[in-house]
Amino acid sequence: MDMPVARRIEIVSEAAHEVASICCYCGTGCGVRVQVRGGAVAGVRGDDSHPANRGRLCSKGLALGDTVRRDGARVLSAQWREARGEPLRDIGLTHALDMAADRLAEAIAKHGPDSVGFYLSGQLLTEDYAVFNKLARALAGTNNIDTNSRLCMSSAVSGYKRTLGADAPPACYEDLELADTVLIAGSNMAYAHPVLFRRLEAARAQRPDMKVIVADPRRTDTAAFADLHLPIAPGSDVALFNAMLHVMLREGLADEDYIARHTEGFEALRARVQTVTPEAAQRLCGVPADDIVQAARWFGKAGAALSLYTMGLNQSVAGTDKNAALIHLHLATGQIGRPGAGPFSLTGQPNAMGGREAGGMATLLPGHRDPAFAAHRAEVARLWGVDSLP
Repeated sequence: MDMPVARRIEIVSEAAHEVASICCYCGTGCGVRVQVRGGAVAGVRGDDSHPANRGRLCSKGLALGDTVRRDGARVLSAQWREARGEPLRDIGLTHALDMAADRLAEAIAKHGPDSVGFYLSGQLLTEDYAVFNKLARALAGTNNIDTNSRLCMSSAVSGYKRTLGADAPPACYEDLELADTVLIAGSNMAYAHPVLFRRLEAARAQRPDMKVIVADPRRTDTAAFADLHLPIAPGSDVALFNAMLHVMLREGLADEDYIARHTEGFEALRARVQTVTPEAAQRLCGVPADDIVQAARWFGKAGAALSLYTMGLNQSVAGTDKNAALIHLHLATGQIGRPGAGPFSLTGQPNAMGGREAGGMATLLPGHRDPAFAAHRAEVARLWGVDSLP
């Protein structure tokens, strides 16, 4: 496997200085040090002090400097055409913003606030999300606002809310170094989150007893790294997770005390998975029953079990169910809320979670409040100094 991850070390003249920033590519959110000389980008290296990457960058991060014009020029104008098919012409940015504001105001006055909508990138700063959220809800008066999480993370949002009550991943990057068993589902970390994958590689090198399970129809580089690869049939994730839970319950690997003290509705789930034996799942998933049993035992017997998952679960017609079925494994075994354990959804862009924390979705308000609840809307309206929110 040749996945270039390294730190770029460049000789910088005395006149140069460095600016701390964040890589805008994948969901890892690596810290970078941008080397600036004469007002232009001279190079980019990993930030040794940043907790996400500790100085490492993948090939995408290392190439950030190549995406910026070396002469330091910036976009100083917008482009506009009176009608489709006409050539574009430059106009000033201030004029362009005024035109956009006038068009939005005109639509709202003529058709009402729900005639407009706001769609935000997953690469914005959290503060930017907060401002756009106020613009949409408090000023324009519409709930039509979404971030990139609607396309790539909405299943994770709904899965967390359905099972844990809030869209708040109960794990962090440091858990990679503390887990005894890592279950990776629907993710090719080696390519999609290469710096995190290198952290996982280093963690297993330091703790050779760590077990890595990968559930993915493809034999990816991540799957090749695993102790156990479960090449499930596409779409059969729920059957796999329910069969693992069946084994855990059958073999006494569930934490019945945790279930009794911290969960609701578990008996209905227990009854549902009773018939989902490893043999039944084998017919649905195409994975040998013995491998399903092995995965369940490694997860259930682990001192700390961590799951990592992304678009293979999220971007699916059954994405919320897949998320919930995986989170059930953690709730059934008490593998949550302690070092090295928990269900950890890896995002697609570096600040997708920041957008969700700031309430940048039609189904969220800041701080995990819910726009469906009148009390939550009233609380945020008071904080923002407006009479009400849509």
